Amino acid sequence: MEAVIAIVGLLFVLFVAAGVFVTVKAVQAAKRGVDRGMAQARRTVEDTTLRARQLTQPGVAGELAQLRLSLRTSMRATQDVLHAGAAEDASLKEALGLFERLSAHGHELDDELKRLEREPDRGSVAARLPELRERLERITHSAESLRWAARDRARQFADDDLAALNEQIDMEAGALRHWTKEPLEDRIKASGEEPGTARGAADGTGASATASGAAAGRKSWEPVEDETPAITARDPRTQPAYPWQKAPRTERTT
Repeated sequence: MEAVIAIVGLLFVLFVAAGVFVTVKAVQAAKRGVDRGMAQARRTVEDTTLRARQLTQPGVAGELAQLRLSLRTSMRATQDVLHAGAAEDASLKEALGLFERLSAHGHELDDELKRLEREPDRGSVAARLPELRERLERITHSAESLRWAARDRARQFADDDLAALNEQIDMEAGALRHWTKEPLEDRIKASGEEPGTARGAADGTGASATASGAAAGRKSWEPVEDETPAITARDPRTQPAYPWQKAPRTERTT
């Protein structure tokens, strides 16, 4: 009895522990989903603000907004391409590592541009714009190199697969079109007839012998050549049916 109680208690503890584990995992997954949604919403708001600032604020403020928007757009596009390709191509793992190192420089530049947006001395900010623009071009150029290399690699794999598929389809199509007629000698051997008789029948030289033999062996109930055989209508129920034909409609007899 005590053993049964111990087993039941142990099972209860296990069920409680499993329920707590599942609950914690569900809460963590929900939290990650909320965090991703908040981050996406924050990025959307920031991008919209930068676009509005670029269009409505001329001068240094508009230039800074344009630099930040170009940096964020290029880095995000490269990140999406690399992450999507790495799921199918393990060779992009190293490219992802390089992009992470490049992202550190991109975050540093974006933070610096963000600080300069709040700088009251516009003259100093304008003096630094050429250097900031050069850094931006170097970062975006590296990001674009990784992005287009990943795209070219994926397209090359797709082209190679399509070429191999086309070759297999051409071979299969040729095999489907490969038919040969059985030679005359093979048909003669298969039927057991004499070669001369079969060849004579094929050439027309044995026509008279065949006709006389057929006339001699004709039964009394078979029609003669001068008689015209009666024409009988075809029974639609005995006609071959094809899948694209409708079944013949039979009329009722009252």
